[in-house]
Formats: sequence, structure tokens, C-alpha cells
Amino acid sequence: MKIAIFVDAFPCISETFILNQITGLIDAGHDVLIFSGARPDEMEFHQEIRQYELLKHTYYHNDKPSNKIIRVLEAVWLFFTNIGKNPKAILNSLNIFKYGRNALALSLFYKTVLFINLGEFDILFCHFGSNGELAALFKEIGIKGKLVTMFHGYDIRSGITSGPGIFSKLLKYGDCFLSISSYNYSHLIEFGADPKKIVYHPVGIDLNRYSLKTTNNSQDNSNVIILTISRLIEEKGLDFGIRAINHLVNEKGYTNIRYQILGNGPLMGKYKNLVNQLNLNNNVHFFGSQQHEGVVSALKNANIFLLPSIAEALPVALMEALAVGLPVVATKVGSVHEIVLDNESGYLVDSGNFMLIAEKLEQLMNDRDCWNKMASIGHAHIEKHYNIEILNKKLVNIFLNLINNS
Repeated sequence: MKIAIFVDAFPCISETFILNQITGLIDAGHDVLIFSGARPDEMEFHQEIRQYELLKHTYYHNDKPSNKIIRVLEAVWLFFTNIGKNPKAILNSLNIFKYGRNALALSLFYKTVLFINLGEFDILFCHFGSNGELAALFKEIGIKGKLVTMFHGYDIRSGITSGPGIFSKLLKYGDCFLSISSYNYSHLIEFGADPKKIVYHPVGIDLNRYSLKTTNNSQDNSNVIILTISRLIEEKGLDFGIRAINHLVNEKGYTNIRYQILGNGPLMGKYKNLVNQLNLNNNVHFFGSQQHEGVVSALKNANIFLLPSIAEALPVALMEALAVGLPVVATKVGSVHEIVLDNESGYLVDSGNFMLIAEKLEQLMNDRDCWNKMASIGHAHIEKHYNIEILNKKLVNIFLNLINNS
């Protein structure tokens, strides 16, 4: 199959779930091209980007001349040199009466020309509803291919706050909607998606990378390393995590806590200031974004994983933590309960309450005998439900069924 993958930005170090799907599809022998909206400023990215030479197969659809005169002159040349490849799509991309500013500014035209020069695709595979909307627009103007969209977190929240109208074209032209969790499924139904087109298909992880460590640290006099891996954004609730650590260190006297935060984001400065204000500089440490190797190393060295989110869909970081055998404290948001088995592989608490988070962290610290039992349960659950090798085979079958039933 020839597959176009639509993403917001590529390469993106925090979106390993997308990278795992791309490399899995390539390994299965399929022709994969990446259609991206932006180039991230990140200097580091995972080794698979080089190994699979993915940048050579990535195309950025927002690239066009900023100078309007040059843009128009170039567009004229592009029109006459590309009109024969897909006349319907080229002409429709310039329909200002239907597409307004998107056509007038030549944005849709430039995207269309770029895409049709990549050839025809069997599958238009979109991560996030916004990219599904773009691919649906392509289908509307005359580009062929089965349209499959995987919804995640922020796109579902956008649909909730702004209304499902933001996905109107996608709901009309989409051939399949991949729901990664029960939380997403229920909202896709509310948005008006055809239930017959919704397929449950979660994201997963490479269990070869995140194998179960042999034992957790149980020395009574050792430091307890609590780890969070997440983007530093409001939805991840890191302020509640930091305040929970403050309660344990400065009010309960657990000075042996080392709270490590891996990830980057716009709230880095805010959280560092909070740590300084709470006098936690000896206990809370920020490590920024990490490649696979850095993430695995941090997980192997940690004792407890904490995810204090106030909004989630199906967080991959929790899968990684449970796969290596960390007991977890997480919040009851989205479909976190599908990953963490409450009171078995970790503890779930109400979001936005740092005292409850601190209470469960303290409970784990004082009951180290349960760590290895939780590790075994958590790893087995991830192995059964979120193994990326199995999920990628199922994804290929989903694509093939769409093509064969057309």
C-alpha cells in the first residue's frame, strides 16, 4: 500500500506513538510518506528518524513564498505545469467562492500541488482531527484515497469546547475513525461520527524497548525517585504534582524524595519558579525532552511514576512506566483507568487535588513490598493490550479491509 501520513509537526520527540506506527508500516513493506504542517525547532530527535531516513520522505505543506507577488507568479507557473496531473483538484483549490481566504491566499493551491506531485495514495492516514479535516478537504476537491483519522487528546477536547462543527468535512468524507479509548469513542459518537465507521484501535509501545526490570529499589534508607514524563502544558497538571511533593518534603519530612520531570513545553519557566518558591530545588529536577534512550534510562532508575494530569485521552507515558515495572499514581481523567488497574498496578485519584496525590505517593513509599507485585500486573496488562507490533498488524488489516471493500 501507498500511505500518506498527515501530522501536525515532524519530527516531534514527544510523539513516539506516531513514529512507532510509521516505522512499523515501513517494516511491513508499505510505501509511507509524511505530510507535515511544521518543522519543530527541536535539535534532538529519535535515532529512527536517521535510521529510516524519514526526513527524505517528509513534505511540509505550509511552505510557500511569503512575498505575495512572488507567490502569485510562482503559482501561475505551478498551475500550468501541474494542471494535467489532476485538473479537478487544481481548479477546485482555487475556488474562492467556496474556500474563501484559503483559496485566495493560494494556501490550498500550494498544498494541493505538493500533494498531487507525490502521486496517488491508497490511504490518507491522519493523526488528530485537524489533519483529518485537511485530508477531507483534499477528498472534497478531488484527491482520492481512503481517509482514516486517529483521534487523540487535544482534538477531542477541541471538539468538546468548540463544537463538532470544526470536524464537519471529516465527518462527511472520513472512511474510518480510529478510537484509541472508550473516552474518545463516546465523544466521537457525540460529534456525530457514524458508529459503523469507528474502530477501536489504541496507540501502543515497543515492548522490546520497555522491558520489565528485574527488581525495584527496596532499600529503606535510599532515596525514592518519583518520575513524571510529559509535555509541560496546563493539561498535564504538573503544578499539582509539584505541590504534592512539597507537602511530602516540607510538611511530612520525606527529604529523601527526588522528583524528576522529563519533558519540555511552554510552562517550563512557570514550574521552575514554583519549585524555587517552594524551596524544592534539592528535590525537584527538570531534564527536558529526551530521546528513547534517555526515557528508558530514567524509567529504569525510577521507583514510582506520577502523572497528575487534569485532561488526558490515553497517555503513552503511563504505558511505558508500567511496561518497565513502575507502580503508578495517576489521575482519573480520560481513559487512564484503561491503562492503570486501580489498586493493582497503581493508584488512581481525582484530578486537581495535590493532597490526594501526596497521600497515595506516601502510601507507596511506605509499602515497598507491593512494588514488584504491581510491576508484574502492570507489565502483563501493557503486554496484552498495548504491544505496538500486534497493533501495527491490526492497523494494516484495517487499511486493507477499507481498500478491499471499496
